[in-house]
Amino acid sequence: MKANPSLIVLYVAAVVVAAAVTALATPLVRRLASHVGMLDQTGERRMHEDPKPRIGGIGVFFGFAFALFTMLGFALAHPKMLYPAVGDQLDATHNLVGLLFGSMLILGVGAWDDIMGMRPRNKFLAQIVVAAISMLYGFVIVGIANPFNHDPNTNWIAFPIWVSIPLTLFWYVAMMNAINFIDGLDGLLSGVAAISCASIFVISLVHGDPVVALIAASLAGAALGFLPYNFNPAKIILGDSGALFIGYVFATLSTIGAAKTSVAIGLLVPIVVLALPILDTFFAIARRALSGKRITEADRGHFHHQLIFRFGMNVRQAVLLIYAVCFVLGFAALIVSGTIHIKL
Repeated sequence: MKANPSLIVLYVAAVVVAAAVTALATPLVRRLASHVGMLDQTGERRMHEDPKPRIGGIGVFFGFAFALFTMLGFALAHPKMLYPAVGDQLDATHNLVGLLFGSMLILGVGAWDDIMGMRPRNKFLAQIVVAAISMLYGFVIVGIANPFNHDPNTNWIAFPIWVSIPLTLFWYVAMMNAINFIDGLDGLLSGVAAISCASIFVISLVHGDPVVALIAASLAGAALGFLPYNFNPAKIILGDSGALFIGYVFATLSTIGAAKTSVAIGLLVPIVVLALPILDTFFAIARRALSGKRITEADRGHFHHQLIFRFGMNVRQAVLLIYAVCFVLGFAALIVSGTIHIKL
């Protein structure tokens, strides 16, 4: 596919604006958190030795939202930039506005948990409510493009409503919690988010979905802007506000991508890109269930914990190794989506 120079400028601007705004907002959020005592304390499962300011996700959201608002305004001023057809332009605007609204809702849930504390059951119910609101808005997985069939006339697999509704609800809640589970080391989630977004960006760019590409570019920029403050030793952590927000964006990206019959992104590509947190969540639930613990009970059995306690790595080594795994998974997603082809 021939790249549109105007769109490339738009994507680069989204990354730069998101990174810059996040980099400027994060020190202010950190100062606020320290001033009012919103600190993540040390404990048995904590990997930091000193209390760290949390609610860092607010800074990431500011960068992400500001970039999307700015780029959306620019795209509306040039109506044919994202899509030539008026209907597609309205659909793109609808998706971006809904994504920002849903992001604010889940950010509020996470921030409430960071500041006031929430019982796991109440937090789970709040996630279901946000997911349900998003589904009412129109973010529903109605089908999926088969990435192994590149014929646009036959590659669409439609889901009946009794499949699409529970599947979408499960996808939202599972993705938010999977991303939340992996946020256990300094710089881990912010780096994984940036790498995963880069993979999704390339796939959506090649397959012709500028909205998904714009969202991925904005989140990647925000994550990169936050990373210098979050990498070990972290000055601030994402908290539930950041983890739930990032998980929500990934889940919504999937519903938007799956709605485009010409895009082989659907659900399979995000599953491949985010295989590490998804598998880590599956094994955490199985591990706790088999040991008679509640699945919401925290432990040190996660993959990133094992790298440190079983294999003797330090935090930076563990995080960099997981970054490398995510790069490999991103490359695998490019193959699965048909973006690149390997001939044997």
